[in-house]
Amino acid sequence: MKNNGRFIKRAMVIGGGIAGISASIDIGNAGYEVVLVEKLPSIGGRMLQLSETFPTLDCAQCTLTPKTVETGQHPHIKLLTYSEVDEVKGKAGDFTVRVRRKAAYVDWEKCNGCGLCQEKCPSKKPSEFDRAMGLGKAIYTLSPQAVPNKPVINPSNCRYFLEKKCRVCEKVCPVGAIDYEQQDRFVEEKVGAIIAAVGFDLMPKETFGEYGYGVIPDVIDGLAFERLNSASGPTTGEIKRPSDGNIPKEVVFIQCTGSRDPERYMPYCSRVCCMYTAKHARLYKHKVHDGQAYIFYMDIRSTGKGYEEFIQQGMEEEGILYLRGRVSRIFRDDGKIVVWGVDTLTGKKVEISADMVVLATAIQPQGEAKGLAQKLGINTDDYGFFTEAERKLRPVETNIEGIYIAGCAQGPKDIADAVAHANASASKVQGLFAKH
Repeated sequence: MKNNGRFIKRAMVIGGGIAGISASIDIGNAGYEVVLVEKLPSIGGRMLQLSETFPTLDCAQCTLTPKTVETGQHPHIKLLTYSEVDEVKGKAGDFTVRVRRKAAYVDWEKCNGCGLCQEKCPSKKPSEFDRAMGLGKAIYTLSPQAVPNKPVINPSNCRYFLEKKCRVCEKVCPVGAIDYEQQDRFVEEKVGAIIAAVGFDLMPKETFGEYGYGVIPDVIDGLAFERLNSASGPTTGEIKRPSDGNIPKEVVFIQCTGSRDPERYMPYCSRVCCMYTAKHARLYKHKVHDGQAYIFYMDIRSTGKGYEEFIQQGMEEEGILYLRGRVSRIFRDDGKIVVWGVDTLTGKKVEISADMVVLATAIQPQGEAKGLAQKLGINTDDYGFFTEAERKLRPVETNIEGIYIAGCAQGPKDIADAVAHANASASKVQGLFAKH
């Protein structure tokens, strides 16, 4: 697309989670072209991993899938999945973005998404998407509703790439779409504005040795618990212990694991943990009626519409036991996980022999966020979240004209706030285009 000195009224959105999708649809519906770049093979982001959402307990997929389908079929949205931004040059109205399209080892032009390759693939390794709660194949899509519904091969799990054996997927593919020789390639896109909506990561389990995370198999994080709850997850929605597949009768949820802990971890609040822990405890009680849920908390931050009522319902109707205090020690004893803590309201020590422990680990910037910020020339805070131009009055603009931020790339947010932030970014892009 040649510029010829004109302002290019075409946008790029980096990140295909709920924020990136919402921004893309808004700009596309305004009649402008959008290039949506997503590093994973399909769009949907973290919300794709969730089972239900608070405070309504709506099915996450039921809310998200219509949006991913709309994005995939939108006449003004060009999807570049399994792709990453490599270089950014230019200024507002005339950015040139070089995008690396990673080798999928599958020719997506030929592939019809039949799924036979995934079905027949013999290689099984812990699934990153399922937080290692289940096994995944070397050739995979992220979910049954993936958009686009095209598989990729992970060479680090594939027997052909590791041992030069197998090639089962190539043999069973009816359209000859498998291409083991495929290489990364680069494309250039000309755009007038950019929205960075790269989402978040959770603090890695290696960080939390004192909680037994990564050592005791039945100590998991909140996202792993989401996968256990999900009907499309590894246990088809049954709550089972990873160690032995038994149904846990006592579950301890621990909030602020890595958040609000300036001495050892992150000083900031991750904002969503109070609510998703309350949701997890309620969902657990819905499925394990004779089970008991305990929640260790510092204090409860339920600031959204209907949020406080949601937490009160959990206490009053589901019998969820909230214990105000920190956990001092977690260790294994005869198949149980012993949790030592203190209830600061009563001043009494607490000891619980649990079957499973779920940690509300801190939200942190997405792994490549700082590198992307450098490519874009925008600022980050001390932790790596993108910094807005002015916190109160310019919450989605950056220090570079024509570059905006959306969702958890700027800081921890729930889904509603991330979508509102994305809508604001999209409106800023439309305003910029309307001026030229």
